[in-house]
Amino acid sequence: MAGTKTFTMLKPDAVSKGYIGDILKQITGSGFKIVALKMTHMTQNDAKAFYEVHKERPFYGELVEYMTSGPIVAAVLEKENAVDDFRTLIGATNPEEAAEGTIRKKYAASISENAIHGSDSDENATIESNFHFSGREQF
Repeated sequence: MAGTKTFTMLKPDAVSKGYIGDILKQITGSGFKIVALKMTHMTQNDAKAFYEVHKERPFYGELVEYMTSGPIVAAVLEKENAVDDFRTLIGATNPEEAAEGTIRKKYAASISENAIHGSDSDENATIESNFHFSGREQF
């Protein structure tokens, strides 16, 4: 059975361009309930740990630099089939390939500055949510 929670992060480019309200409105308008939300600034150690799965990839250093370049907005979302429905809502990593109306089509500048993160599995949704939020911060 598909899980009911997923994790998202509005990335530094979306935050710096003032897209927080518009993106959150699209998320809630698509039937997701926000059960945890905060603005924070990832440290180098935070970003390295969060993206450790990509450590051997050539873009890892640039990714860590980008994710620590400004504040992010982290959120845990709730909805039936949350991970898959949210991945559909945000669109393809490359905004040029993203479907019309998706968050990345509307707000992403490029593959590397793609506005938003969404968990890719129920397991990672739990891991990522617990990375950014304690149990008492998730409702």
